[in-house]
Amino acid sequence: MFTRSADLYDAVYAFKDYAQEAERVHELIEERRPGARTLLDVACGTGKHLEQLRRWYDVTGVDLDPNLLAVARERLPDVPLHENDMRSFDLGRRFDAVTCLFSSIGYASDEAGLRAAIAAMAAHLEPGGVLVVEPWLEPNDWIEGRPHVLVVDEPELKIARMNVSSREGRLAIMHFHYLVGTPEGVRHLEERHEAALFTDAEYRAAFAAAGLAVDRDEHGLIGRGLYLATAPA
Repeated sequence: MFTRSADLYDAVYAFKDYAQEAERVHELIEERRPGARTLLDVACGTGKHLEQLRRWYDVTGVDLDPNLLAVARERLPDVPLHENDMRSFDLGRRFDAVTCLFSSIGYASDEAGLRAAIAAMAAHLEPGGVLVVEPWLEPNDWIEGRPHVLVVDEPELKIARMNVSSREGRLAIMHFHYLVGTPEGVRHLEERHEAALFTDAEYRAAFAAAGLAVDRDEHGLIGRGLYLATAPA
């Protein structure tokens, strides 16, 4: 999915306050699982959340994208990082907490994929463990035909990423165009991303099907909310 832009990912999302987000995630886990010591981050990307969460936990990461994992491995050479699909992974162990952040759950593709992903995450929880999922947008929140631009302006790196939002059924389509300027020149690249638009009811049904009790923090980390699910003790 980030085949062409993995080396740009951290620059593009440099505006995110990973330290503050990790602090909030830790607070929410601690409320529900005091003394939690092990944590798995699903769809860990370049490892920026793991870099912060390791302050409190023995961390492990999973991601499907080998290009993002390559960046994460440079950042966290001593952290176990696994290339696996969130819908079907099996690490053969359990954790006090499992996270899936920055709306990565949208890449589950459809409702069957959502249920499979939540079930796989639930299967990796210790009894009484906590699953934290940051949702993607709901169907009524996605606006088609809107142009978007994100700009990075560093001394030796200029990026302009543009797209016009579109939709195919329940999939939000983001066809990104990048212009990337470095001292070596300017290059153009394109990527197409598809993120499923699930309803609150569909999320809650997936947690229930996995045997988890779930609450929702309406604001969450960046305004998209957070689902906080607990495994039976």
